[in-house]
Amino acid sequence: MAATNRRKSLIQMGAIAALPSMMEAAGGSSPSDALAPTPSNRIVEENKLPGTNSWMLTNSRIDPSTKYRCPWIEGYCGHPSVDAGQEIAFHWSTLQSTEVVLEIFRLGYYQGTGGRLVHRSLPIPSMPQPVPAPGQRRLIDCQWPAMYRWQIPKDALSGVYLGKMTEQSEGVDSYTIFIVRDNRQVDLLFQCSDHTWQAYNRWPSQFSLYDDGVNQWHWGDKSEVSFRRPYGRYCQIFDAPLSTGSGEFLLWEFPFSFWLEAEGYDVSYQSNTDTHRQPETLSRCRALLSVGHDEYWTDAMYAGVQKAIEQGVSVGFFSGNAVCGKVEWNPQSQSLHRIGVFGPPGGTGEFESMSQLKHEPPYANALIGAHSTGPVTGGADWICRIPEHWVMEGTGMRQGDGIPGLIGWEWHGDPASIQGLEILASGPTQSAPGQLNGGQYTSTLYPGPRGNWVFNASTIWWADGLSQPPGYVRPSVYTTPKGPDPRVQRITRNLLDRMIRDNIQAGGRS
Repeated sequence: MAATNRRKSLIQMGAIAALPSMMEAAGGSSPSDALAPTPSNRIVEENKLPGTNSWMLTNSRIDPSTKYRCPWIEGYCGHPSVDAGQEIAFHWSTLQSTEVVLEIFRLGYYQGTGGRLVHRSLPIPSMPQPVPAPGQRRLIDCQWPAMYRWQIPKDALSGVYLGKMTEQSEGVDSYTIFIVRDNRQVDLLFQCSDHTWQAYNRWPSQFSLYDDGVNQWHWGDKSEVSFRRPYGRYCQIFDAPLSTGSGEFLLWEFPFSFWLEAEGYDVSYQSNTDTHRQPETLSRCRALLSVGHDEYWTDAMYAGVQKAIEQGVSVGFFSGNAVCGKVEWNPQSQSLHRIGVFGPPGGTGEFESMSQLKHEPPYANALIGAHSTGPVTGGADWICRIPEHWVMEGTGMRQGDGIPGLIGWEWHGDPASIQGLEILASGPTQSAPGQLNGGQYTSTLYPGPRGNWVFNASTIWWADGLSQPPGYVRPSVYTTPKGPDPRVQRITRNLLDRMIRDNIQAGGRS
């Protein structure tokens, strides 16, 4: 799609009433009337289809003795991601013998509803399954039998899909989550951070990558986590009921995806595991997006993204704490094992405390432009340092203007010594409003070797400034983000449009 302005007509999708209200909540007005529509693509056509908000859980429960489990109904998918046309298996357990109805939804914009129902099963006889005893490094590997298999249509559009399981005795519901790939040539490739979702997954009780049987926040190599288990409810920063079974996607990534699809960007999706297994697939996009909390990477992921940049692919790190922990992937048990702070490929890194990360070799800098550094957590306003930069065009921002609370809860600092790197925003971080904690975040941009760009937002919460989908819960910690903001939307549009346009002009994928 060669148009410089990538924005589609919101009127086409019946969204003209939704976005202005979003902008008004941010203290601005919608600029949609001044922008020309772009040609149609599969994302635009998909989002014209009827949507529904019935994808949201309505009767979610948690066992208080674990804080994370929904033993009434909980499950996982046979693989984190699959190609369109392939079969995916669903594995689940119930508290008692009962029947389960599975509904499958693709998440997107869909006239503001957030999802579309693509499949519904008949009631399926179901029963309790055992929680296995911990294996080596406290690995919980369920290997429950498949309760249902779905043949994904060959023409299914790539996206993030939720399996909503509802047991029929008391109507309790929970999720499974998976990514459908379509391997088409696209402008944008959205990388879902499922390595990190799984690293923080404590299901069934204190069995995350951080639990060693003694410490709740262990930082070392004594733990291993398998994808063959349900995602427990997330509760690190706040309680988010819709995270039951869905990892961290609905927390930090869905507002970005929701906005992209409302805008009509030509986007496809894949997981961390896909980038690890097939890094060559990065060549199918003009720009790769790392969104939210993208902490855990493998050497293969790093090398693959580095090569993609060398070949002219742009990268938007709309994320914080990215490329920090190095993990190894075990295909036999579909599990991850932490081997250290991210360092040179083949190295093991060192297991210092998280507060000492500022002493680590800033290896991630060479990729991101900055890296996780002490004190790691905190919040701040995103303060403009170069108002005349093309990234800031149309925002009205002046030197020193800040977007309130956009930085958090983890961020990047210590900018790299890369030729042409610019610091777009920077400032001190706080542990609470008015309480500085000694951190200094930096949002950066540097040019790639073939007219491409690498942007670092320096925050997990960037997507909070883009949209507020149904069911979204805003975190309230440190300095607290404030929701959709027209400046964040314009900066993001400026970046994505430039990345796409410059890739085309440099002779990238046609």
